Amino acid sequence: MRVRKWVALATLAYILYGLFIYFYLFIMGDSSVPESVKGTSADPHTFMTRHELVISQNFSKIRNLLYFITIPLDWYIFFLLLISGFSRKLADWSLVAAHFQILSKLVYVLMLSLLTMLVSLPIKWIGYQLSLHYGVSAQSTASWLKDQTLDFWIQYPILVLCAIVFFWLIQKKGKLWWLYAWCLTVPVTLFLFFIQPVVIDPLYNDFYPLKNQALEKKILTLAEEAHIPADHVYEVNMSQKTNTMNAYVTGIGDNKRIVLWDTTLQKLKDREILFIMAHEMGHYVMKHVYIGLAGYLVLSLAGFFAIDRLYFYLYQKGAVLFRLKVPHEVAALPLLLIIVSMLSFAASPFTNAVSRHQERAADDYAVNLTKDGEAGVTSFQKLAKSGLSQVNPPLLVKIFRYGHPTMMERIIDMEKASKKEETSK
Repeated sequence: MRVRKWVALATLAYILYGLFIYFYLFIMGDSSVPESVKGTSADPHTFMTRHELVISQNFSKIRNLLYFITIPLDWYIFFLLLISGFSRKLADWSLVAAHFQILSKLVYVLMLSLLTMLVSLPIKWIGYQLSLHYGVSAQSTASWLKDQTLDFWIQYPILVLCAIVFFWLIQKKGKLWWLYAWCLTVPVTLFLFFIQPVVIDPLYNDFYPLKNQALEKKILTLAEEAHIPADHVYEVNMSQKTNTMNAYVTGIGDNKRIVLWDTTLQKLKDREILFIMAHEMGHYVMKHVYIGLAGYLVLSLAGFFAIDRLYFYLYQKGAVLFRLKVPHEVAALPLLLIIVSMLSFAASPFTNAVSRHQERAADDYAVNLTKDGEAGVTSFQKLAKSGLSQVNPPLLVKIFRYGHPTMMERIIDMEKASKKEETSK
């Protein structure tokens, strides 16, 4: 009866949460255009058709709903695995099947990963079909399934490694396990940052030097003005998967890359592309990649401390109910994953706010470097149209989902910069 009660409470909590999110996104959340913005270049009515306005609102609301219900779904599933005793049974079965402790952890994490993938796959499929329906995605089903498979086999070994190392540290290092764990994550994080552009990213897409040599020359000239050592700009064949646009800086050290999606090259004019590149150069000049990396490591230190406190507190409260024997056994992994996921979600408003600040600084840098705020205005308008973005999303969406300022905020800033340019001429 006690287990049924907890299952019922967890199910009710998830349903009520889902209803609240639906009500907020579709009824209560305000995404209207302020009176002060109406008629300006930041007003979507001035650069989107009536049809585009309707579908952008519908697409954004459904996509945001899927996002907000997916994250706690993992918590719900992990909790059910614990409260039902399934995690205990799976750990025992894994040990019998593998015979050795290390191998049993590999088997357990594999089974857990497969289970969570199967649960989340229908929602991911709905999101994929949604993007296809609204013309945002251009990806074939085979390509989408390939990406999902790659995701699984990249995430699985990382999760296995974390589970083995963390539980070993909990067993051997006692109260300071979290500090040792954080120290180990530092070189691993640096390594992943270093290899991502040259090992991980090419698994998903093809990268090659920019084919348009005339445009590359313009970009490299701009980089020279910014005192940035650069030999190549890379483009990636994203048009096989999406109709949206993007550009970004990734990696650290010699493996750092400035990347343009080919959709960006197809849909933007040269001056708009130069503005986007100047924005990315701003990230490099202001060392945002390194600042972000350092900030992540500091935040993760606080996170590991919080994980330690919460994990042992919840273990003591629920060990009997969850049928756990010791804190360092793999059967307790769902409890650890719930805590990590909840802390990450709770920290997202802070990390997004820092990211928005950096993006705004990079926008300002791009205006100062190119002296072309108008290109910024038209670029952001086209980005909003291609991605069917809400120009002014509801507050909770902005706080939890937006690592960039809203398109309305960015266009307003660019419009102000354009007016300054005109008065200074």
